[in-house]
Amino acid sequence: QVQLEESGGGSVQAGESLTLSCKALGDIRQSACVGWFRQPPQKELEVVAVVYISGSYIYYVDSVKGRFTAARDGDKAAVHLKMKNLKTEDAAMYYCASSGWCQGANGDWRNWGQGTQVTVFS
Repeated sequence: QVQLEESGGGSVQAGESLTLSCKALGDIRQSACVGWFRQPPQKELEVVAVVYISGSYIYYVDSVKGRFTAARDGDKAAVHLKMKNLKTEDAAMYYCASSGWCQGANGDWRNWGQGTQVTVFS
């Protein structure tokens, strides 16, 4: 079982950038997919991006397309989420999770990190 650990959250002004990292305490290659999710205050969890570990496909939710970039760092067994032009509506607790399979945003997301907080102020 892969253990995941997020980092990189913080408080930024709208329009600024942040990069989140999801590091695997173990071999991330055991999982076919890593997903980034977020949960704004008093709202439901939503998928942000899904990365196929092979790098062959990346899924993004429409609201972040063109602003967020997810990529695997193979050497460091990590998946990063580069977020630019952040908006106040991007403020949320961000989580990463791994799955043995994925199709679009769907997967068997069993392994989760503890989350990292992103705050965006106007």
